[in-house]
Amino acid sequence: MKRIKMGCTTLSIPAMALGIMRMNQKSVPEAQVAIQAAYDAGINFIDSADIYGGGKSEEIFGQAFSQMQIKREEMFIQSKTGIVPGKRYDFSKEHILHSVDEILERMQLDYLDSLVLHRPDALMDPEEVAEAFDQLQAAGKVRFFGVSNFDMAQFKLLQSCLSQRLMFNQLQFSLKHTGMIDFGMHMNMVDKPSVDRDSQFLDYARLHKVTVQAWSPFQYGMFEGTFIDNDGFPKLNQELQKLADKYEVGKNAIAAAWILRHPANIQMLVGSMNPQHIRDSAKGAKIRLTRQEWYDLYLAAGNYLP
Repeated sequence: MKRIKMGCTTLSIPAMALGIMRMNQKSVPEAQVAIQAAYDAGINFIDSADIYGGGKSEEIFGQAFSQMQIKREEMFIQSKTGIVPGKRYDFSKEHILHSVDEILERMQLDYLDSLVLHRPDALMDPEEVAEAFDQLQAAGKVRFFGVSNFDMAQFKLLQSCLSQRLMFNQLQFSLKHTGMIDFGMHMNMVDKPSVDRDSQFLDYARLHKVTVQAWSPFQYGMFEGTFIDNDGFPKLNQELQKLADKYEVGKNAIAAAWILRHPANIQMLVGSMNPQHIRDSAKGAKIRLTRQEWYDLYLAAGNYLP
């Protein structure tokens, strides 16, 4: 598995992480198979969130992992908080602290390697968040911190009050969600792709050594479904299959290789609980697409260049 530097540190993490959003749909033995498949492929990074399955995903993970032979220190375990049932967000100190305690209990852990704030809270008080982070770190409950779906101004605002460096920002990025790179290639134009909806965060991350974690790497829309083997995207699947045949892997691996080919050292979140999909996706970390192959996929996904 390809390894990348985590944020501004010298620590290395795998270029892929296993997202456990759908683990609530699995039995404990099935969850163990998925975790083991990821670990055997070099994916020793887990990404979760307190809202996944209403907390059930973390419960299943905790039961599964506690019975496995993998040592805790061999895994990097991350969870997210901030989205509250009832369609609101909450970055209050009280909520963050309480949420972490509940996460640790569900996952049967003594600490999290990373805590990520899940989608921006319009009522965020950066100084209050800073107090929560300091308390969690001092108590040994969380080692590192990050955010999810923050634009550059939100990220800089929070960072200005923290004593810790934010390591991560989770952002949607895939062959069918390319906004973070479209506008740069359509600079000085007036067409739709020239609109910057992501506040140039990818370039900011490269300048300031923030690890972008790409979620929904095989999805189109937000949660409409996967573009892999989808009849609605014939050109893209034809190009994926051509390269899959060349590199002797599956389409998932090629779609993953496309993301990892970007020089920003992006970490890709694999959300599948299917062991075969996990193993195939992991093979993408070993493939370095040529520049022409990368652009051929970009164009086959329905994008165009000026």
